[in-house]
Amino acid sequence: MERTTCLVAGGGPAGIVFALLAARAGVDVMVLEKHADFLRDFRGDTVHPTTLDLLDELGLGEEFAKLPQRRMTSVQLPLRGRMTTVATFDRLPGRHKYIAMVPQWDLLNLLVRTADREPGFRLRVNTEVIDLLREDGRVVGVRCRTTDGDITEIRAALTLACDGRGSVLRDAAGLGSHRWATPFDAWWFRMPRHDTDPAGAVPVLAANRVAIMLDRGDYWQCATLIAKGSDAVLRQGPVSEIMRSMAEVVPWLADRVDAVPDWDHVKLLEVKLDRLDRWYTDGLLCLGDAAHAMSPVGGVGINLAVQDAVAAARILMPRLRSGEVTVADLARVQRRRIVPTVVIQAMQRFLHRVAIGPAVAGQLNVSNSERTPLPLRVFRRLPIVRNVPPFLVARGVLPEHAPDFARRS
Repeated sequence: MERTTCLVAGGGPAGIVFALLAARAGVDVMVLEKHADFLRDFRGDTVHPTTLDLLDELGLGEEFAKLPQRRMTSVQLPLRGRMTTVATFDRLPGRHKYIAMVPQWDLLNLLVRTADREPGFRLRVNTEVIDLLREDGRVVGVRCRTTDGDITEIRAALTLACDGRGSVLRDAAGLGSHRWATPFDAWWFRMPRHDTDPAGAVPVLAANRVAIMLDRGDYWQCATLIAKGSDAVLRQGPVSEIMRSMAEVVPWLADRVDAVPDWDHVKLLEVKLDRLDRWYTDGLLCLGDAAHAMSPVGGVGINLAVQDAVAAARILMPRLRSGEVTVADLARVQRRRIVPTVVIQAMQRFLHRVAIGPAVAGQLNVSNSERTPLPLRVFRRLPIVRNVPPFLVARGVLPEHAPDFARRS
């Protein structure tokens, strides 16, 4: 049996950021990651301005800038055969007026390399958390399994569930949640990008295809939306139908209709939107998708997870250094982060209802419509309306900043 002060289940953005901050606070922290590394394709790769600000505060801005990346400064929509800018980030407050597109494994590896410089940080890979340890009704650690099949118990003063939307620890704790129906799932795939293609993000809204193309330099990272639960049926058809239907409204894709060779290159994301009623129980705190699974709309899931981690570290580190974290302390974290979560999920539910759902059902065809839809005309002409969605997506509500103990120049 091993011991640590703080145990983090899951090596995603929330878990690694929290562990880095804990290590800089002088707290002994161990991260358990079930995979051998962070190399997972089609993870969310958006790094938002609030996260970029955080990296600057941690003294990592220059190192992050050296990572291969693209900067998304606008969103363009194909309208009647030409590209039209519908949103820009140039009016955002602060230094970073863009969203950085960086492979998530590069960001996580940078954070781990930084945390490794702290004596209290440990990362154990190939170690899957399978259950909670309890004593007298309190969570006191976890039971985990290595890839060799060995079962180990690790005790901790505080356990953090950062193991994603399918959180094992959340289920083991029996924490109740509220779920909202989502009208779609998503297929993720890559296709080549040419230097003559537009930059940034390109949504595609056609009669039979809803997609988003994200500029990754030499390729597009693409997501196309499908009706909820329709994956198995649609895979009976030709995979070339994806690109063919996109090329109907984005003519410059016509030379790439065979870019996706087979269905093995198309990955399914089952979209969930839920939120725990209570993010904690005595000795356990859920953060990120383990506390609130987000829709991919807006790409805000990573940003919220990182912000959760920063708030939790700021609130809990003084208590962890003194040796005890109470239920009241964990409740403070949820109270701090509940408003941003509710606001963003409300925005996503609204977009599901008025735009995404009708589009997936074939009831919305913006790209080929004879006239620009009224909501889009209003959005483009009124700055007070046009600037709100980019702000909510890029900076969110109640942004968090690195606590003093974690800052480096």
